[in-house]
Amino acid sequence: MKAKKIPMRRCVGCMESKPKKELIRIVCNKEGDLSLDITGKAAGRGVYLCKNMDCLEKARKRKAIPRSLDKEVSAEQLDIVFEELKNYAE
Repeated sequence: MKAKKIPMRRCVGCMESKPKKELIRIVCNKEGDLSLDITGKAAGRGVYLCKNMDCLEKARKRKAIPRSLDKEVSAEQLDIVFEELKNYAE
């Protein structure tokens, strides 16, 4: 039997590739709104982050999320998403 392929994604905080299920996706829809995508299936361009606080802080300091999304993201939107992320972080 053939082994099932595990999809890998790169964290924008630590730049390590990890299995998709271990990461949290942040998605930007057509209107430019940021939101968490827990299922990993929402429409829009997405970036992935590890579930630990260090990666969250690294991504925030390096402004990795707006750069990866190729969109201008307001500080208020980022603050809201980071507050939601803290509930899922380890």
